[in-house]
Amino acid sequence: MIDSNTQLYCIMGNPVRHSKSPAIHNAWFQQHHINAVYLAFEINEILKGVAALKTLNIQGASITIPFKESIMEHLDWIDDEALNIGAVNTIKIKNGKLLGYNTDHRAAIAPLKPFGIKDKKVCIIGAGGAAQAVAYGIHKEKGNFVIINRDIIRGEKLALKYNADFIPMAESNKLDAFNADIIINTTSIGMVPNVENMAFPSQCIESHMIVMDIVYNPLKTKLLNLAHNKGCTTIDGLSMFMHQAVAQFKLWTGLTPDIDLVRRTMINGEN
Repeated sequence: MIDSNTQLYCIMGNPVRHSKSPAIHNAWFQQHHINAVYLAFEINEILKGVAALKTLNIQGASITIPFKESIMEHLDWIDDEALNIGAVNTIKIKNGKLLGYNTDHRAAIAPLKPFGIKDKKVCIIGAGGAAQAVAYGIHKEKGNFVIINRDIIRGEKLALKYNADFIPMAESNKLDAFNADIIINTTSIGMVPNVENMAFPSQCIESHMIVMDIVYNPLKTKLLNLAHNKGCTTIDGLSMFMHQAVAQFKLWTGLTPDIDLVRRTMINGEN
């Protein structure tokens, strides 16, 4: 029951109305008998979000598209890995100070490690906060990658950071020369409600590829369905979502939650 002692946590972004994060974190709070509630705040300006964090005495926040980079200048302290990545997806409030972390990069590479990443050719679609974390993770595992992005300036900037290749999305036919082993969509393309959209040209998908989509609503995006039909190994966004959420909850509470509860909650929500 919510009362005057209930702690408040949230996710901030735009869009977030279809986020599964409230269901997951609230289930964990209930499981661990923590008097807390996690809500979704759809904001238009990051400054208003920062003001809400302070005014409402929020204890922790998940930061998602499109604010993972812009939030950084408003924080009191940022973890070294988040600084290196250039994006923050988790905030912990301690003694009135906003502390920034990134739990995305380890979560992104976790499902790829069994297939091997070192020396693999990886195509990363996008250049935002999620792409920053994925690129950092792939780089640490010594993979080679190319950035595909609509915004040329942002795409080139991320590629330059890791001495990687860049191809504008409008020229994605050039991917044939790259011959990717792994494709990773880090954008919101294909997410509810725009489920008919696809982040990658179908003619560039080949059966030997591993295709990963960080979108988790729906779990089977149009990109993943097409890749599956072509014989690819596919990885949906549930794995990354689960691992980054577990890391967030541990940062906030010191507890390691039941990751299987995430999967059951997510899959039941799809049925």
